[in-house]
Amino acid sequence: MASAVEARVQADRLRLFIAGLFEDAGCGQSHAADIADCLVQSNLWGIDSHGVIRVPEYLARFRNGAMNPRPEIRTLHSAPGFDVLDADNSAGYIAGRAAMSRAIELSADSAITAAGVINSNHCGATALYARMAADRGLVGIAMTNVAPNMVMPGAARPITGNNPLAIAIPTFAEFPFVLDISLSAVAGGKLLVAAKKGEPIPLGWATDKEGRPTTDAQAGFDGYLLPMGGHKGFGLSLAIDILCGLITGGSFQDRVKSMYRYPNDPSRTAHLMVVIKPQAWMSRERFQERMAEFCTTVKSTPVSGEGSEILLPGELEYRSEQQRKASGIPLPAAVYEQLARIGQATNRSMENG
Repeated sequence: MASAVEARVQADRLRLFIAGLFEDAGCGQSHAADIADCLVQSNLWGIDSHGVIRVPEYLARFRNGAMNPRPEIRTLHSAPGFDVLDADNSAGYIAGRAAMSRAIELSADSAITAAGVINSNHCGATALYARMAADRGLVGIAMTNVAPNMVMPGAARPITGNNPLAIAIPTFAEFPFVLDISLSAVAGGKLLVAAKKGEPIPLGWATDKEGRPTTDAQAGFDGYLLPMGGHKGFGLSLAIDILCGLITGGSFQDRVKSMYRYPNDPSRTAHLMVVIKPQAWMSRERFQERMAEFCTTVKSTPVSGEGSEILLPGELEYRSEQQRKASGIPLPAAVYEQLARIGQATNRSMENG
């Protein structure tokens, strides 16, 4: 039930509702379910900036032909341990899953494998794909390029994006080690969330269109992001653009288009998925023992503040998932109402999926 501030929706109901919206937009049942699963899973992890808040833009892009609702993904190039796929302008979630699935398949015969994908679109949280490998006892690395939206302080025009990177490593415990970062000071989706809520943003997150630092979330979203760690985040972003777009034969730099600035055009993003199989040289039992030792050492680090604790990468998302599975996924009232209006057009409701 919606309130003045937010609504809470059970994950299963939300997943069915969102999948139905994508079916209505022309996606096949399987692909619609995959997209919905990725979006709702992001919300479960507490990554609301990459969750169902993105649905209206995706639906519009399917309906106006900017994205292909029924793609035929094919292999463009194949070499030992490395494939490049053409996503046929699919949703990034479909392309990302296909590429990581292929890298996992290739790992049956190699210790390190990879799959690149070109002609794709926004793929959301890269942890979605890295964790596919970790769930199988493998190390997963996922990265993607995005349209240039990040500037060095003082620059007036962006040349690279806040290209995200995720690394997932199995711990064989309650949750895997998962590092998932974008290379801007903050993910662009957080500006979108703040703008939807009418909240300001801290200085240092973004600039307006003229390159001036701003606390206005909408002005920052319409403008440019600032890099994490100055030249370090900027340089790593350039490297990811090379790995995803340049060496795969895909698009890079300003050949990649923003789905917000160019809502009627394919984004042409490129992704790279990498799998490492430690079991090629180490038994599963030994790997598990060493990871347990590693995690225990991190968790037992002394802390200075009373009640403080050290969290492993992936632990916060695990806790969020447990809580939100029990109490429902919180959606800002504006997001809930927008999705509800979209569903009304085809008699779909979040209350019954």
